[in-house]
Amino acid sequence: MSSLKHVAELIKKNKITEVECLFPTINATLRGKLMRAHDFAEGKELRIARAVILQTINGEYCDDHVIGATDNDTILKPDYSTFKILPWQPQRAWVLHDCMNFDGSPSEHAPRNVLKKVLAQYQTLGLQPVVAPEIEFYLFKRDGQEAAGFTPPAMRGGSIELERQMAYSLNSTAEMRDFWQALQAAFDALEIRTDTWLHEMAPNQFEINLLHGNALKLADDVVLFKHTLREIAAQHGLNAVFMAKPLADYDGSSMHLHQSIVDAKGNNIFSDATSNNIGNATPEFYAYIAGLQNYMADLMPLMAPYFNSWRRYALGTQAPVNLQWGHDNRTIGLRVPHSVAAARRVENRFAGSDANPYLAMATSLACGLRGMQEKLKPTAPVDDKDGYEFPREIAIGLESAITQLKQSKSAREMFGNEFIDAFCNVKEIELAHFMYEVSSWDRRYLALQV
Repeated sequence: MSSLKHVAELIKKNKITEVECLFPTINATLRGKLMRAHDFAEGKELRIARAVILQTINGEYCDDHVIGATDNDTILKPDYSTFKILPWQPQRAWVLHDCMNFDGSPSEHAPRNVLKKVLAQYQTLGLQPVVAPEIEFYLFKRDGQEAAGFTPPAMRGGSIELERQMAYSLNSTAEMRDFWQALQAAFDALEIRTDTWLHEMAPNQFEINLLHGNALKLADDVVLFKHTLREIAAQHGLNAVFMAKPLADYDGSSMHLHQSIVDAKGNNIFSDATSNNIGNATPEFYAYIAGLQNYMADLMPLMAPYFNSWRRYALGTQAPVNLQWGHDNRTIGLRVPHSVAAARRVENRFAGSDANPYLAMATSLACGLRGMQEKLKPTAPVDDKDGYEFPREIAIGLESAITQLKQSKSAREMFGNEFIDAFCNVKEIELAHFMYEVSSWDRRYLALQV
């Protein structure tokens, strides 16, 4: 665990002149203040209006009945373990902060605190979740025309990728070699531990997997990962886009979450202690899955937070529409990959790439924990059937999902009334803003026919 003293030494050694003091908002966008490095090294206190925690994606703020009319401050408490020197701006560093109330308690609205609260429940039981996110994204030309649509990036010789022929091909890494090499160098400098990189199904769509580890650390890394990817992409004339459904005719982008639970000795509690390498699944493993099946439908807005997010849940797209589970089946929401006993895990396939990683992880882990506490039983596994043959179990869209969340007793028990009310208010404001827009579909089909 880093300390202020250690960070102050790094600032001096590396001649850092300024520190980005950041925190993730309800939508995981980074907000904060820039501080002189010598002030940060001296432990100067930093505050910001607590309404900023709940800033909507379109720049508005929560209603007064949620946040209060007096616009009080929150204290920004630095987590020194997140101190990073930015490789593209080496005189500048960044540090993630926790939002704290003046009585010393964590802000109920800050997503980093929401995840910490769930992890504390595991810690009380002598357990620790292990998480590994898989993050999908698109690369487009950076041309300032995002509101009108996306333009494919140019490759060598000016060619562009328009079809699926490069899916899982490594040719794309050669076509934009300078970008990929710069990205890897930035990840190495920031100690973002990646696993595999691949070209996904759609043109210009990619996936990078992060190595498994502590859930809070991985949520922080997802935020840093996105920030870094956008920065390096911009340097190469590209836009890295994490929308769940940026293109109508192609696959959406997900953030699949692999998760297991280990005890104080580091043993995976999802596998028994048999001597063979495969082992048997434990009651805790099945109860964890059952918890996801029983409680996650009410919490879907935390996995799919925007209207666009729900466009991803379409039949036959490998985006789930129900809470079935099974072994190595990508047509269902809860997949159990084949593995050795120590790596037995559940892959939650619901979160879009646009989801707040703190809230998506908190949702999945809280539901699984509740399943274990209540010793729930899952349905029979779906191993050899198409999951889309089963009835839809999630809401049809964001509006109905918000209503379901607001009315959910279990969601309020897991996350508290203050957070649920605030989150729903943010989503309602964003949805209302979205409904002011008139889309190309409206004009194309209605203008000359109705």
